[in-house]
Amino acid sequence: MATDIVEIVRNDDRHRYDLMFGGERAGFAQYRLEDGVIVFTHTVVLPEFEGRGLGSKLARFVLDDAVARGERIVPECPFIAAYLRRHEEYEASVDWP
Repeated sequence: MATDIVEIVRNDDRHRYDLMFGGERAGFAQYRLEDGVIVFTHTVVLPEFEGRGLGSKLARFVLDDAVARGERIVPECPFIAAYLRRHEEYEASVDWP
């Protein structure tokens, strides 16, 4: 169904990745950039969109994008840190705080 379409867009002006679900803003992952390092500081999935696996889709997207850009990942955000602990394939790109 078209209303279930997930879109994630990097918004460098606002220092976040915006998560869209069915055309509505469903959440975001906030970050800051520091000389080739992306520090994830806060991740939110709005309550009305919880329970659909959107947080995991967002985490996978932002981490894959950071790796593709050659950025080192620092997970200050507890959600991103927990995701990374369960997905060791990112370990070579992570600098734990």
